Amino acid sequence: MIRHADIVVDLQAGDTGKGKVSHWLAKNFKYDAVLRYNGGANAGHTIYHNGQKVVTHQVPVGVFYGIPSIIGLGCVVNLPKLRDEIDMLKNLGFQAPIMIDGRCHVTTEEHIKEDSDDTKIGTTRQGIGPTYRDKYARTGTRIANFLKYNSWDIPYDMIDTYRYFHGDNREMNILCEGAQGFQIDIDWGDYPYVTSSHCTSGAVALNGVPPRSWRSVYGVMKAYETYSGFKTHFTDDSPIFEKIQEVGQEFGATTGRKRQVRWLHLDGVIQAMYINDVTHLIINKIDVLEQVGKYGVVFNGTRTMLDTASQFKGFVEDTIRWHYRSDLHSITWSSTPEGV
Repeated sequence: MIRHADIVVDLQAGDTGKGKVSHWLAKNFKYDAVLRYNGGANAGHTIYHNGQKVVTHQVPVGVFYGIPSIIGLGCVVNLPKLRDEIDMLKNLGFQAPIMIDGRCHVTTEEHIKEDSDDTKIGTTRQGIGPTYRDKYARTGTRIANFLKYNSWDIPYDMIDTYRYFHGDNREMNILCEGAQGFQIDIDWGDYPYVTSSHCTSGAVALNGVPPRSWRSVYGVMKAYETYSGFKTHFTDDSPIFEKIQEVGQEFGATTGRKRQVRWLHLDGVIQAMYINDVTHLIINKIDVLEQVGKYGVVFNGTRTMLDTASQFKGFVEDTIRWHYRSDLHSITWSSTPEGV
């Protein structure tokens, strides 16, 4: 049975440093398993492990510390890319039990080809949307059924997460690692410019982790925002945004595309904190704004420019505590790629 579950969730549009936070938690706390609870090969988590840069897409971060790593039933799986990723990790010396719930849906070549023809939404072209569409249309293929009729060399174990988490009386602490972000959640995001999975803490329950076991929800964000297709009314700040993009190395870990930059929109962050019931807030990349020397915040449609990092931090923290929860457990400003 699950004793405690800690959740890592993105409060913006992805690319906020969730992988780094999950990696740090896996190192510093005792977990019996790490669960990926949504998304597929469209995710890109950049990890710095003992100074070595590694980009993961489908394998949870438990693999870096020998912790059993589970791809939950809320995910979709690209089997060839998963095998390549596991081989890459093994060649780098990282080995841990890797498990997949048999109810995960398989992303096929047909899904990828269909997604590659997309010209409307601007997807990662990894076949994610068509896979989830077929799942909910009840015409998709679960991995358990796929392996019945296809010969496939699988370097992982297929499991039932219910039996794994609740099948005996052992007590487990698990870390739940999310992908993508609240602003592109299928329900809460800027529809239709969203991903196809549930990116909120609520998705953890869909993976068989009951809410009463939840201990901490780590909300992750950046000191500014990035995505493709933002609506912004502050186009006069474009030269500053380009500088932030350059200093922050804002390129997609999966697509390599340049990420569009805008100021931190606190209204959206506070909404995401409410919906996800955040207990710990981690704000990454404050060092980028410090290098650029510009600090902007948008709240209630009004842009506020601050002169120093100290003023910026104070404005953000005061606004969040006043409009969300004054008893928020912690707000951590992080400026390192390797820790929190």
